[in-house]
Amino acid sequence: MTTSQPLLVAFDLDDTLAPSKSPVDPRVAQQLVDLARRVEVAIISGGQIAQFRSQVVDNLPDATDALAHMHLLPTCGTAYYRHDGSDFALQYSRDLTDDEKSRALAAVEEEAKRLGHWESETWGPILEDRGSQITFSALGQAAPVAEKKAWDPTSAKKSALRDAVAARVPDLEVRSGGSTSVDITRKGIDKAYGMHQLAEQTGISLDDMVFYGDRLDEDGNDYPVLAMGVDCVAVEGWEDTSDKLDAVIAGLPERA
Repeated sequence: MTTSQPLLVAFDLDDTLAPSKSPVDPRVAQQLVDLARRVEVAIISGGQIAQFRSQVVDNLPDATDALAHMHLLPTCGTAYYRHDGSDFALQYSRDLTDDEKSRALAAVEEEAKRLGHWESETWGPILEDRGSQITFSALGQAAPVAEKKAWDPTSAKKSALRDAVAARVPDLEVRSGGSTSVDITRKGIDKAYGMHQLAEQTGISLDDMVFYGDRLDEDGNDYPVLAMGVDCVAVEGWEDTSDKLDAVIAGLPERA
């Protein structure tokens, strides 16, 4: 199996399919539908389902036939949605307990303040309880893309915060997320977990999947997929992803 002939194609969302927290470009929206008419399509990201809807689902062209072949895994695969004919319906959610949430929230806030990474000017809340994931967003979820990119261009701030929080809650999974975020879930749940769930839910072998991501470096939140041995394609922004997909789609026959 090669990247040009997969049975399932999975994507990161922010900075892979679209700019951070922004809608997908119409070109990408059409490509996702065209791809889903050929193979299974999955999106795995740290965002919650509302973000998937506003960035992707609400911008797809009319394609009822393709939606049944799309898989949405928000909060790094801690939740999983499939289309039931009328809407994307929840299949599972690996929620944190109240104790896990309170310890995670306290640890990330206290460590961010200790390290000097708790900002006074933000666009929305810094901390979010996403049920199955606690997310720290240094500038808030609605911060402009340019501000996010400028906050931590080398990822040094996020890495330091991740390490400090991980030491405080060793029973939980702490990961560097998007451009300004740190995500906390149950231990062992990351994008690799989501890929395993896709294999279980669809019956498609990991060997027949390919994953596109912009953070496949060792500190990136896409790296667990590469480390598990899934065929991966590194991209530099949604335009790069879209350019690469043109060739992939052209080489795949439409589903009968």
